[in-house]
Amino acid sequence: MKKIAIIAGTNRKGSNTLKVAKQIREMYQKCGADVELLDLSQLPAEIFTPDAYETKPASFQPFSEAVLRSDGLVIITPEYNGGPPGILKFFIDMLKFPESFDSRPVAFIGIAAGNWGALRPVEQLQQIFGYRNAYIYPRRVFIPGVVEALNDGDKIKDADLKLRLETQVEGFLEFVNAVGRQEN
Repeated sequence: MKKIAIIAGTNRKGSNTLKVAKQIREMYQKCGADVELLDLSQLPAEIFTPDAYETKPASFQPFSEAVLRSDGLVIITPEYNGGPPGILKFFIDMLKFPESFDSRPVAFIGIAAGNWGALRPVEQLQQIFGYRNAYIYPRRVFIPGVVEALNDGDKIKDADLKLRLETQVEGFLEFVNAVGRQEN
């Protein structure tokens, strides 16, 4: 069983990113994956001290370990001011280098209130993860108009969008199996 870590890329409480991430988790679980959802709103406060760069607080360890033990990562990012949220970049910076992303498969989902579904943040993150030698899964999914895309129960209501997400999930699991994790 493949271990997938899903990163809900914002620390905004009650975010649409987290609502979508929970549905993506269900899709992976239906495909038999072992899934861990990392909610950046749960990051420990002590991670935000200048000393955290040198000595990671013990309370950050569960986040770091979830990434390290995963066979693949799914990054769900909203668009804030034309890019990914600062908290997501900070989270990436706090993870162990190079082993957190080196030779690790990564898939991207972008969500935004606007028409482009976080295309810019996803492309920026692809550059970062490419620099860190991750294996980038090419099938990205963008969710524009995320507020309208969710029903009153905070579930994705569009059948075509659900199908695109399910196709990404199935394809990413195949990708993870094909490229595997190469320990250095």
